[in-house]
Order: sequence, then C-alpha cells, then structure tokens
Amino acid sequence: NDTEFIVNTGKFLETVEDVENLVVGVQQNQPIYLKQVASIIDGPELPNNYVSFGFGQASEKAATYKSEYPAVTISVAKRKGADAMKVSDIIIDKVEHLKKTLIPEDVHVEITRNYGETASQKVSELLMHLMGAILAVTLVVMLAMGWRGGLVVFLSVPITFALTLLSYYMLDYTLNRITLFALVFVTGIVVDDSIIIAENMHRHFKMKRLPFKQAALYAINEVGNPTILATFTVIASVLPMAFVSGLMGPYMSPMPIGASIAMILSLFVALTITPYLGLIFLRVKDKNISKEEAEKEQDISNTVIYKIYERFEKPLIENKTKRWLFLGITFLLLLGSISMFFTNSVAVKMLPFDNKNEFQIVIDMPEGTTLERTAVVTQEISQYLSTRPEIVNYQGYVGTSAPITFNGLVRHYDLRGGSNMADIQVNLTDKNERDAQSHDIAKLLRPDIQNIAKKYNANVKLVEVPPGPPVLSTIVAEIYGPDYNTQIDIANQVQEILINTTDVVDVDWMVESDQTEYEFIIDKEKAMLYGVTPQQIVYTMNMALSNTAITNLYDENASRQVGLILALDEKEKSSISDISQLSVRSNQGKMVSIGDLVSIQEKTKAQSIYRKNQKRVVYVMADMAGKLESPVYAILGMEEKLKTIDLPKGYTLDELYMNQPDYEDNYTVKWDGEWQITLEVFRDLGIAFLGVIIIIYILIVGWFQDFKVPIVMMVAIPLSLIGIVIAHWAFGAFFTATSFIGMIALAGIMVRNSVLLIDFVNIRLADGIPLKQAVIEAGAVRTTPILLTAGTVVIGAFVIIFDPIFQGLALSLMGGTIVSTVLTLLVVPLVYYLIERKNYK
Repeated sequence: NDTEFIVNTGKFLETVEDVENLVVGVQQNQPIYLKQVASIIDGPELPNNYVSFGFGQASEKAATYKSEYPAVTISVAKRKGADAMKVSDIIIDKVEHLKKTLIPEDVHVEITRNYGETASQKVSELLMHLMGAILAVTLVVMLAMGWRGGLVVFLSVPITFALTLLSYYMLDYTLNRITLFALVFVTGIVVDDSIIIAENMHRHFKMKRLPFKQAALYAINEVGNPTILATFTVIASVLPMAFVSGLMGPYMSPMPIGASIAMILSLFVALTITPYLGLIFLRVKDKNISKEEAEKEQDISNTVIYKIYERFEKPLIENKTKRWLFLGITFLLLLGSISMFFTNSVAVKMLPFDNKNEFQIVIDMPEGTTLERTAVVTQEISQYLSTRPEIVNYQGYVGTSAPITFNGLVRHYDLRGGSNMADIQVNLTDKNERDAQSHDIAKLLRPDIQNIAKKYNANVKLVEVPPGPPVLSTIVAEIYGPDYNTQIDIANQVQEILINTTDVVDVDWMVESDQTEYEFIIDKEKAMLYGVTPQQIVYTMNMALSNTAITNLYDENASRQVGLILALDEKEKSSISDISQLSVRSNQGKMVSIGDLVSIQEKTKAQSIYRKNQKRVVYVMADMAGKLESPVYAILGMEEKLKTIDLPKGYTLDELYMNQPDYEDNYTVKWDGEWQITLEVFRDLGIAFLGVIIIIYILIVGWFQDFKVPIVMMVAIPLSLIGIVIAHWAFGAFFTATSFIGMIALAGIMVRNSVLLIDFVNIRLADGIPLKQAVIEAGAVRTTPILLTAGTVVIGAFVIIFDPIFQGLALSLMGGTIVSTVLTLLVVPLVYYLIERKNYK
C-alpha cells in the first residue's frame, strides 16, 4: 500500500535516484529495490512521431544539405481582422533577432509557408491589373474621342473606385482577392455611364447647334434617362448573385455587392462630375465656320460609321431572303454553341484548379502498422521528391499531422494522428518562375508516388489546395442503409466502380482495415484459488503495455513535464506468448503467470462507425485528374454502373444528389463533395439568372410602357452565349461558376446596349423620321458608344484572363461581349423594325 501511494502521488519521486530506490517487493523480510531487478536507461522517451525536413532540386541549398533533417514546425495563425502581411513581417523580424540570442548556429530556420507574403503578392498583382485596366480603358477612349475625352473618363474612374472602397470599409469588407476582383470585374463597366455621357456631349459640342452649357444639358437629357435605366439593368443582373446559398455564398457575395455599389456610384459620378469635366475639357475651338457648315459636317449620313452600318443593316431590312438567312444562321450558331456542352467540347466544372505553390501528400497505412514502417514509406516518397526540379522543400510528418491548411477546414487533416498515418507538405517553386501549373505538376508526380505506395500496401493521396470552398473530397459517396455490414459491402463495390472510372484517382474510404484483437478472459475461480484479484492482472498488463508515465520527474528547467515510464522492452512484448508470460504476485507471495489465469480469444477489432445528422454512413472518396476533371461527368455516368451492385434480396439502391435519405429502410448512395456544391451553385445561379431576366423585363416595361419592346431588347441575352461558348472552347477552359457569373452580368450589359439603340430610334421617330431611316441612324449613332463600352468591358476582363480561377469570368465577358455586341447592333434594330413596321407605314 505504501508503494502504491508513492507511485500514484509522485510526491517523493523528484530524481532518478528516488525512482531507483522504489521498493517493489519483499524477500526474507528484506525490501527489494527497483534498481536490483531493473535496468534504468537514461535516454529520450520513445517517439510517437517523426518530423523531418528536406530540400528539393529547385532549392539552392539542395547541394549543401543533401539528406533529411529532424525538424520542429512552429505554425502561427493570425486573429480575425489582423493583416496577414504585417503579422508575417513581424514574426520574421522576431525570428531573425532570435538567431542572435537564442537559436544555436547548428539549428537552421526555414520559412516553409508564408500566407502573408502570398496575400501581399496577390493584392499587388490585382492592383497592378486594376491600374492596367484603367489605363487601357482610357487609351481606348482617347483613340475614339481624343485625349480630352480620355481624360474625362480617366478622372471619373478613381472617383468611383474611391467611393466604392469607402463603401467596402463601411460594410466591414477587407481588401482581399475577392473584393479586388470585384473592382477589376467592373472596371470596364463603371466607365460605361461616363463614356455615354461624355461621347454624347462631345457629339453635340461638335454640332454647335446650342451654346456649350445648353448643349451639355441637352446631351445629358438626351441619354440621361436611358443611361439610368441601363445602369439599373446591369445592377439587376449582378445583385441577385449575392443570394447564392451554401458554402459558396460568403465566398462570392463581395463580388455582386461590390459591383452593384460601384455601378450606383458610377451613375452618380456620370450625372454629376462627368458633365462638369466634359464642359471643361470637351469644348471644341471655334473654327470660324457657320452653324450650317458645322451641321453639314456632322450630318450622320456623311460619317464613315453610318456608311459602313448602312451597308450591313439596310440589305437585312429591305431584302427578305438575306434577312431570314442572317437570322437563321444566327439561330443555328446559338444551337451549335449550346450543343457543345452536351458533346463535352466545353466541360462544366465548379472551379478549375488554382495555380498554387504547395500541395500535400496524405499517407494512410493499414491499421496496426508500426510507426517505423510508416516512416519507411514516407522516407522513400520524400527521397523521390528530393530529386524533382519543381520542388523547393518538403516536410514529413509521421504519426502526426502537418499544421492546418485550407483543407483542414473541412477535411480535418490537422486532427490526423497514429502510427499508420503520415503527411508530407510539399512546396513548389514560385508560380512566376515556372511554366507548368501546380495541378499539372501534381498529375505528373502522382504515378511515381503511387508506385512507391503500392510496394508497401499504402493508400497515398496527392491533395491540392481547393480553388473554392473546401470539401471532404472532390467525389464523396455516402452509403446509407439498414445493415452496417451490407453498407460496407456496397461501399467496397462503389470503390471498385470508381477505380475503373476514367479520370478518377486517389480512391479511398473511411473504413479501417481488419485488425486482429486478442481478448484475455480472466478465469475468476482459478484466480481466486491462486490468491490473485482480476484488478492485479489488469493493472500489471496496463503498466507493461501502455507506455504510460507513472509519475513526473522534477526539473525546473523543463518547459513541459518529464514523464517517467515503467515498461517492458519491445522484444518482450512482441507476441501474445511473451505477454502471457507476465507474472503477478499472489497474496501468498508466489509469482503466477497471467497465461495460467486467462483464456485468450482471437477476434477482429470493432471498426469506427461514422454518422452524419445521426444517420449511419460509410464514406467513399475520390479525386479527379485527366481530360475531364469535373466530378459532373464521373457521377452522371454512375446510374447504370450502380445497377450492377449486388444487394440483399428485396432491396434496391437509390441514388440521391442533394439531400440525405429521409429513412434508412433501404440502401442509398448520396453523392456529396464538390458535386453537391456544383449543383447548389449552378442551381442558385440559374435561379438568379431567371430572376435577372424577370427584373430586367419589368424595368424595361415600366420605362417604355410596352410589352413587346423589352423582348426585342432581351434578344441580346442569348446571343452572348455564342461568344461565351466559343471563347471557352478556343481556350480549352472549363465552363465554371465564374463563367456563369460573367454570363449573368452580360445579360445586363447587352440589354443596356439595346436600351440605348431603341431609345434613340424613338427619339428619331418623334422627330418625324421614317422607321427604316430611324433604325439605321440609331445603329450608326449608337455604334461608337456601344463599341467603346464593349471595348472597355473586354479590356477590363483581359487583365484577369490568365488567372486560373477567374479565367471563366474573363472569357465570358470577352467572348460574349465581342459576339453579342456585333450581333446586337444588327439583330436588335432589325427585329424592332420587323415588329413595329406595321405601326409606321
């Protein structure tokens, strides 16, 4: 009892000598000390994990430091609202200072991840893109309206953006990639209002029909109302996207909200500041010519634009054959572009893989694998990585997890641990110093790494940083049902189907391998005859096998408690026979072997059971890599393949995409992961698109007091799809969520052009001009501002075309704007003429 009291409290165990003098028994009335029956080794505690660091061939240090080195990783997270750039700079300065006072010379410090620097680079890059877009837009306006017109537009943009940034501040938005992309996205749009006002003022100033002030007011009044309507059509097309639900909602919302705010502010600037700037800069000097000569000089029919436009539009109006041939070809182009989705010429995906400077290798060995065995696999993969020219450095974590990354938010890789688990964090050369995308590098390395894994029966996954909200995996199959063993059997068959599916890689499931478990059942009667209690047997085996510290060694210089472990040597507990030879002391003082007091049963260890919303589930996970990397195409072909799965008699296998099954009395495969987010986002964006069309229709009906005219104006919306699809096909790009955003935004932009065209037709009709002439004049007069606004949208989008995530947005804006603008100038006036010609005979 005294011995147990001392061990449990640790009160007198402050030194190793105290431990050596522990009394562990009595023989012939003499105490037996621990130092008499055990050897105490002064050495490090047996590790439960290994952490190492090594350099790849892309690092200059690879030639000097050729092997892997034991490492300790310190991970620092910033608080909410803190600036990542500032925090990282402060920490790096602190480490440099500690090298002089605390860190020994033979301890090397490497910065393996600096998201502050990454954020700084992205913000700087986007700011450069923003400035480039503003200058390019100004240059385009200068080419069309002279340097004075360009200056008017150039000055209006910083004012609009300054007010927008103030709005961001008031809404508690931070300056990040998404909010900056919102500004880049609207660069070509926010100048449209100013361009229309400035261009019309410039045209009236040159006509010299009125004094400058009256001409300015007349010009603003002429296009002011349609400009207001056109601006609200663009806002109506963008703002509904702020209501996307699910994980993508918070990710996307700053873009539509920021764009809508910028549009409202651009309208305010266009109606207040732009006229003042135009009055100052756009006045033309008097050339001592009469008003008649000025009007003749500015007669629309004498301009080059009118002559070119008339040559294209007049035959379509007057020649029935050419008219219907043109409309028929346009319709066929529309159908052909839509069909490219069904032929997989243009693939659909949530978001493409981003070009990152890192990826992660996740290693899972069969349950029960020793730490040393897992370390061998990890080391061999690491040695392969050290030979690759794309890799700067890597960190191996055996038995523990790598510090949390973006994947950890949902996949919880940071909670991984155990002797059969390992992570390797890989850092690539900076994306500005290589041609290959990080996704392409991962696809290149995967086969070799998988070959290494096969030798050791390891499941190895190359995990990239997700481009959007993190999910458990790209493809996740959730299997529900009434019997758990049958669920596992179905999950295993789903695994086989995925393994044999094209472009599907890294297939795994969250079911542990079978582990042999030995149960020691104590024969209580026999134990009582020997004078041994069951508690003695349990306590002895627990102490021998658990490697648990019996107490702590006092050390005032230690930062953490130093545990004292009483345990058998590894070779003495490597088999069941060795363990069963452990002895316990009976109350008669005799040593009795545990094997004589127990019966040993071999069984399979119970496996973990996962539940989702209280429903028992088995998870199967996979990733995509290949030509069609979207889970859409892998899962859409699953319905027929799932019919081949063997099921118990009387049961069927249901397939769900959005929700869990209500009941578990039948077997169900529910597809989750990126697939569900894709469905949710495209569903919400589709609803938003439908809402956009309805809102725009209501706005135009309210303004023009006509139910047919809005339909004519909205003809431009489907026309944009031709350019969008062709642009994606030409670049070999996925049609993504950002592509859809661009298509929805284009609805407002293209209707804006239609509003300007039809409004000017009505103005000319009110002046008594025949319908045919009014249509041609409207097209000719509005061609310049429409082409200018289209050019600014294209240029504003061009600066983000090489960003992997937002490339789809750029392609939609560029391709859709170019094709739709050309077709809008021809189709909308033509269709308007066809429906109104009976009223103007």
